[in-house]
Amino acid sequence: MFRRYGAGDVDLLVSAWLPASHGGYLAPYENETLRLGVLYEPYCIWGVPDYIPIDAVAAVEDLLRPDVVARMGKLVQGINPGAGISRFSQAMIEAYGLSRAGYHFETGTEADCFDRFEAAVAVNEWIVVPLWHPQYLHHRYRIRELAEPRGLLGGRDAATLIVRTDAVSRIQPAALDALAHLTLGNAAVSELDYLVSKKGLAPLEAADEQGWGKHG
Repeated sequence: MFRRYGAGDVDLLVSAWLPASHGGYLAPYENETLRLGVLYEPYCIWGVPDYIPIDAVAAVEDLLRPDVVARMGKLVQGINPGAGISRFSQAMIEAYGLSRAGYHFETGTEADCFDRFEAAVAVNEWIVVPLWHPQYLHHRYRIRELAEPRGLLGGRDAATLIVRTDAVSRIQPAALDALAHLTLGNAAVSELDYLVSKKGLAPLEAADEQGWGKHG
């Protein structure tokens, strides 16, 4: 998508997670970019279902406790290799020495990651999921974020609407102003994601259900 944006095939991109997750992808085109509004504030996590006791697993280091190693699933199933969470998770496996306890990270599709988590929750399996806010699993489940003191998960980004400067003149000023002031927030985006991804609503139908305004 960023290559298409840089080539001029895409005028406006929703949304660039800046600076950590997508900053490197945007960097070659920064001088050709106008940043508009921040829609929400995404951040990556490693999380566990809340039925796993917090006194057993509260931080990434706890995954190395012998009692946790004995119960926790060892596959940390990720999404595509270009995603920030995938890059961060691979670094965490190495930095925390998790491979020595049998943990391994694998990339895959979003369905590989999300479906595995839901299947594990259905049988109360102990599982760690590499995820982010906002995302539809948070709307449906209580997922506890693990403390990660080394700061390898990239921190909090700003999900930013970006537009190519050579396209600005083709957008009405009122529309640019509305986009610059548009904000949704993490909880609303998680719910929108749930309505579209799990309930099968069209995006405009999901927006209507949330009360973001009727479409014509």
